[in-house]
Amino acid sequence: MEQADHVGVKRQHGCLVPYCFQLVRVMSLEFIEKELVALKEAGLYRQLSLIDSPQEPRVKINGRDIILLCSNNYLGLANHPKIKEAAISAIERYGFGSGASRLVSGNMELHEMLEQRLARFKGAEAALVFNSGYHANIGIISALVGRGDVIFSDKLNHASITDGCLLSRARLIRYPHKDMDALEKLLKKNSPLTTHHSPLIITDGIFSMDGDISPLKELSELADKYNCMLMVDDAHATGVLGSNGKGTIEHFGIDNPNIIQMGTLGKALGCFGAYVAGSRKLIDYLINKARSFIYTTSLPPSVCAASIAAIDILEKEPQIRRNLWDRIEYFRTGLKNAGIDTMASETQIIPLFIGNANNAVKISKHLFEKGIFVQAIRPPTVPEGKSRLRITLMATHSWDDLKYALDEVKHVLEAK
Repeated sequence: MEQADHVGVKRQHGCLVPYCFQLVRVMSLEFIEKELVALKEAGLYRQLSLIDSPQEPRVKINGRDIILLCSNNYLGLANHPKIKEAAISAIERYGFGSGASRLVSGNMELHEMLEQRLARFKGAEAALVFNSGYHANIGIISALVGRGDVIFSDKLNHASITDGCLLSRARLIRYPHKDMDALEKLLKKNSPLTTHHSPLIITDGIFSMDGDISPLKELSELADKYNCMLMVDDAHATGVLGSNGKGTIEHFGIDNPNIIQMGTLGKALGCFGAYVAGSRKLIDYLINKARSFIYTTSLPPSVCAASIAAIDILEKEPQIRRNLWDRIEYFRTGLKNAGIDTMASETQIIPLFIGNANNAVKISKHLFEKGIFVQAIRPPTVPEGKSRLRITLMATHSWDDLKYALDEVKHVLEAK
């Protein structure tokens, strides 16, 4: 608190007379301490965990060897020797930094090579690279729609999608999770109201907190029926879904070149950055309109080289994906057989429903003491009362480690 004496005037007996008063002002940053205290009391306070080793199935934390069960490095490629070699070779040839934004002087050979590689991989005419999944979503969405338009977004879509929708200033309608009947009713009622561009339907491919898969085929049919744009965020599906790891469209065998495919390079591919794949006209439009692409320094060329190498590995070594799905089946079946609620999970993301945020944190800490690192996911990432442990599996987890982790998880949840 800050107190200060001030002189003012007031009307007394018909005259203005000076008087002294004391102004009490809350210092501008005092609210921060109060907010931190409230977060701690609610079990919602977050802290960084320092990992002192490469992203592998086992990592070093505070000098301890810990089984990692909360990484998005699904195919175990983050420390792959071929990817590291590609990055090092690119640094030796191009240096590290790109120096500027793509539209100034930061457009380098490897950026375009990566985009061509991504377009072939996704079966699209063209692709465009962004600096992160968050950059991609806020840039793509706010470029495609604006004030006077309508967006239909699944209620469990990632926060970056929601933020992109809000940034666009379009009218945001969030439909019940994967409820196609409800969505169609909303489309009938609201899609005619758009005054600028076509309405936009947007969905995650794999939902990041529940691990279930979008009904993309039905969404594609609805988009065609109501003349909507359709965008899928394949951040967690790239490298995982589909017979060749190409994502949700391949998983369902959808033939619709109009679907806007966004994805990331920093999860299953083990690198960094993000992309959008679609028509050549779409990419040309985003180059000119997506602010998060235009107004930022481009990715280092070494990251682009590493990402190209990762796509090559994914296509040439399909056994890696099969290894991941074998582990998914083993772990999820083990949990279900023990009567543990894995919610609607169908993929490498396996949530263990807890409910109370404080309980989720306690169970996470207990597992850490047993040598297992799995984060508690709490509001605002998930709704109030739906806190959980979010287990994510890697293709490179050893069977011994998975058996140990499964036994410990079952033991702690049965005892809670």
